[in-house]
Amino acid sequence: MALLPPSERAAVLRYYHVRDAKMSLASSFIKHVALAHLLPSLSWHDTCITRDPATTKPIFTLPDSLQGTLPAVSFNVTHQAGIVALLASRFPAKGPRVDVGVDIVCTSERRSRDLEVVLSDDSEKGGDGWARFVDMHSDVFSARETAYLKHHVISAIPGLVTPSPANRTAEAVADAKLRAFYALWALREAYVKLTGDALLAAWLKDLEFREFRPVAPTAGWNVPAREDGGNDEGDADADADGHATKAAPYGAQVINKFDIYLEGKRVDDVNMSLRAMGSDFMICSAVRTLEQPEVGLALKLRPYRALDLHDMLDFAESKMEESKGSWP
Repeated sequence: MALLPPSERAAVLRYYHVRDAKMSLASSFIKHVALAHLLPSLSWHDTCITRDPATTKPIFTLPDSLQGTLPAVSFNVTHQAGIVALLASRFPAKGPRVDVGVDIVCTSERRSRDLEVVLSDDSEKGGDGWARFVDMHSDVFSARETAYLKHHVISAIPGLVTPSPANRTAEAVADAKLRAFYALWALREAYVKLTGDALLAAWLKDLEFREFRPVAPTAGWNVPAREDGGNDEGDADADADGHATKAAPYGAQVINKFDIYLEGKRVDDVNMSLRAMGSDFMICSAVRTLEQPEVGLALKLRPYRALDLHDMLDFAESKMEESKGSWP
């Protein structure tokens, strides 16, 4: 707490539940550590984070005295079910701006509640529990995505296309559908966060991820996903874009190519990657360089790096001791 400015300490302490306060604390702390790493000549007390007045998105702005002398930094943070992740980019002050967005989802955090709805078949409530579950969230999906989830998504999961007693149980199929649902959620959230708009963006219903599918689980949340698209059983191959070329449960562990449309027009300037983290987590990264789209599209979005809290604290404390300033 002592490593954060007073305004961020106050924000952490406003949470009622300790777990929420911890997530807020970790989210704030990791931003300052990232800024100090990306701009090593910057004083710790200059790693100030404010809110963009237009989008309310957390942003970092260089002090007036350093404007034009140091690179700029953009970042985005996400947290879910005990994991905090940050995606950041340093870019030349006079170069193309890099916009980033990241979102992490956990398929098991609300699994019991989700399955209760999905597996229900109550005629008084409309019968099909899966369709009812999708409709509960249809206000943040496009009409095409909603229809795809309801009627076609199972065909996008190779391991569940052909009948098999091992993976065609009602609960397994429900889990597969929920994994696709959460994959779409991560894709949309990362894209929206990339733009700086909120989930109430006027164009939200006009954003479409067509023929999307989830990624295959990895052996553990901190086990990097296989970049070649295979899964733990080794029975899935993938093409250069991460699309599975052999039928296997869920397909690739990393998908880097998506068919994105906004207001009916194809989006071809956003670089996105959806990757698995263990059996329950999926994380989506989105990068864009509006002025020079080819720069962002050429980036290779690689695995996230796990950080050690003690190393981060040692680094931050040494930077703060070196700093001669104070929090504004």
